[in-house]
Amino acid sequence: MHRTMAPMTADEAEDAAFEARVIRSFIREGRLTTIPARERRRQVIYRYLRDQVFNEDRTYPEKEVNQRLALFHPDVATIRRGMVDAGLVTRQAGEYRRGS
Repeated sequence: MHRTMAPMTADEAEDAAFEARVIRSFIREGRLTTIPARERRRQVIYRYLRDQVFNEDRTYPEKEVNQRLALFHPDVATIRRGMVDAGLVTRQAGEYRRGS
């Protein structure tokens, strides 16, 4: 069965373009150059990192999360907390899981 995707609305296209610009601006050679100061940009980066780090549907021990995030940026604690606060990742008893 063939599914067709609905065309993007103007708002969706604008959001996708914004996200692509943010990722190009803050990710260089596969690493995060700096954590964005502006909330909207920070959320784009957190979603990008969540997709890179939590790519399997399983729990991740904190040590592994730290190792994976360190590949992108040295301040793993700030990024980890930011992703949890944003609801992108859940934390329970030192184990992390991909959120929505």
